[in-house]
Amino acid sequence: MSIILGAIADDFTGATDLANNLVRAGMRCVQVIGVPPQTLALENVDAVVVALKSRSCPANQAVEDSQAALEWLHEQGARQIFFKYCSTFDSTDAGNIGPVSDALLERMRATSEVRLGSRQTVMVPAFPTNRRTVYQGHLFVGDRLLNDSGMEHHPLNPMRDADLVRVLSRQTPHRVGLAPREVLVQGVEALRDHLARLADEGVRHVICDTLDEADLAVLAGAVAEYPLVTGGSGLGQSLPAEYRRLGWLEEVTDAGRLAPAEGATLVLSGSCSRATLGQVEHFLERHPGFALDPLALAESGEQLEEALAFARAHLQGERRDEPVLIYASASPERVKQAQQVLGTEAAGRVVEEAMASLARILVGEGVGRLVVAGGETSGAVVSALDIQQLRIGHQIDPGVPWTQAPLAGRAAPLSLALKSGNFGDVDFFTRAFEVLA
Repeated sequence: MSIILGAIADDFTGATDLANNLVRAGMRCVQVIGVPPQTLALENVDAVVVALKSRSCPANQAVEDSQAALEWLHEQGARQIFFKYCSTFDSTDAGNIGPVSDALLERMRATSEVRLGSRQTVMVPAFPTNRRTVYQGHLFVGDRLLNDSGMEHHPLNPMRDADLVRVLSRQTPHRVGLAPREVLVQGVEALRDHLARLADEGVRHVICDTLDEADLAVLAGAVAEYPLVTGGSGLGQSLPAEYRRLGWLEEVTDAGRLAPAEGATLVLSGSCSRATLGQVEHFLERHPGFALDPLALAESGEQLEEALAFARAHLQGERRDEPVLIYASASPERVKQAQQVLGTEAAGRVVEEAMASLARILVGEGVGRLVVAGGETSGAVVSALDIQQLRIGHQIDPGVPWTQAPLAGRAAPLSLALKSGNFGDVDFFTRAFEVLA
């Protein structure tokens, strides 16, 4: 059976975020880790999300990986391609959003017939449910401009400019335009006419204002038949209704059903976002936790052994049903100190390697319910566990569902939640296990 939507996500938590919204909107969804080496059996699947680790790598590598994902999705018969990036438009002046979007659009124009939207694509990063909105091309996180939201301190992709037309124009040689809200409020046909005029003027990329769910519905109605759309997961929650209107998608009951969860509970947190720091603090007031220090990790393997001993003492003791946290989440000042000593890349790498080792060992020793916070950390953990495929379940918080992955040598699948650093309420780490069946 051909799939309706094939998505290419630039990190693992972003992939899960999009898949979550698709499931909530009634699409049966599978997430694959990287480009599968062969065609998969995709019975009873409406959408497939390919999770890459291409947000912060060199632009040429991101382009190559994304093109490979595109080719594989076309082989599966995907009707529409969705390039998914973060709702905070994480990128640098060198990419990777612009270069990847250009490459995907060029490849699709060269290999498919000319049809609606083949000359351009839309940029819809907004996710109003999580308070990410765009107005006059400027991205807001809550009531703050992007460059004043904490994202200006991001260790890999600091975002110091909220004007997305200006940001994207630095990443592509092609024209970037705007679909302002004054057009969106006039409805789908007005937006289609506006996009067509921009295409006639040579505008390839269109940043779209989005303030609420009604705006997302208008956008979905205008671009559901585009070969390529790009954005955050907000657009993903509105596209399925358009697919049903077009007769592509059948009604499905309980698209997020998973098998019963089994095993001990563990949280691994590498994110240093404001949201995650609050979640760590909330968790530690109620449950045990162990803090990792990048400098100590880089010096020797002693701290990693201490973390393992701590986890084993709790996960195998009398209170083994209680969740345990191991975290490297820290304030911007502490992160900067580690980066000054180790270098930015090395500081991040030593934490990712530690989290990957912890996940591999502790899952092997009986952890069956695992929450991971942070896109880079999630990528490292998923790779360490050699997870190839995730079935998407029900939502914990907006943008974060439970998923399940089959693992070799285990009768029950691993229940896994991959949380983007900025997502989730303050009680996310404690409540996640309460909502897991």
